[in-house]
Amino acid sequence: MRIAPLPPLQCLIAFESAVRHASFTKAAVELHLTQSAVSRQIAQLEDFLGRSLFVREHRALRLTIAGERYAKHVQWLLANCSEATLEVMKRYGDLELTIACSSGVAVLWLTPRLGAFRAAHPNVKIRMIVRDGLASLSPAEFDVGLYYIRQRAEPHFTARRIFDEDVYPVCSPGYLAGRVLEPADLAHETLLMQEDGQRQWMSWPEWFRLNNVQMPGSPQSVVVNHYPQLVQMAILGQGVVLGWRHMIDACLNEGLLVRATRASASHGGGYYVVSPNDRAENQAARLFTRWLFEQAEAQTSGQTSGPTGGQTLAETSNAFVA
Repeated sequence: MRIAPLPPLQCLIAFESAVRHASFTKAAVELHLTQSAVSRQIAQLEDFLGRSLFVREHRALRLTIAGERYAKHVQWLLANCSEATLEVMKRYGDLELTIACSSGVAVLWLTPRLGAFRAAHPNVKIRMIVRDGLASLSPAEFDVGLYYIRQRAEPHFTARRIFDEDVYPVCSPGYLAGRVLEPADLAHETLLMQEDGQRQWMSWPEWFRLNNVQMPGSPQSVVVNHYPQLVQMAILGQGVVLGWRHMIDACLNEGLLVRATRASASHGGGYYVVSPNDRAENQAARLFTRWLFEQAEAQTSGQTSGPTGGQTLAETSNAFVA
């Protein structure tokens, strides 16, 4: 028997979020939508019901009597649906793992090491999401993430620091012919720059400012929106790129890149192991999280100069240009 009437699910989700936040704008931020999109979904739900759910006042939003009654049922139903979904995911996916990370982390750090994890845990089924912004991820999309965070993660994520931030310029060994420059001298080199919406990542202007250098208004530069591509260009001797310590270490250890200056900079951020708060951690996630911290400890303690039991960057260099 068909269950009817039922409004569109996205309208119920928008309604529930707006009720919790008492704001269409805050609901839009949570749902990664525009404020107008949330407003349209609420209006669509009200048209479906034939009743107003909110009283829209100047800089205020409050529920009507019908809205209050409906909100209780909708919140209860969505919460139960979420619990049932998580129970199914937990029961049938205890050895299934979805990893999320940025393209730089994927190519430079995780991919060369992932074979070692798979060899140690062959029964774990792995899926990887490569997305450069943690903010663009829903908690339901992944189990464990590895991301750079400048200040703090969103409240629906648990974040545990794995590496401190330390940013320094790097280039191919032949680009500067063995010279090590002062920060001010770098301003006149070809700068490989990232064109990207992730503003929390350090940019060249910020790096120069933190080293008390005035960057030229029109520097020699190449701008690319994909960080691994910039690293590949640096390896090929086409300029200088900013490298994040620990992520870029393997390139230095294998002689693909060298530091262009002894200076470095930091915003105080770091790389974090991130997990959703609203989901029980399954066995695969626990194994992978423990393995990440073991890898980090080995790297920071100097026990290993590169991927532990994995491939070298040279062996995975084709991934740079993929």
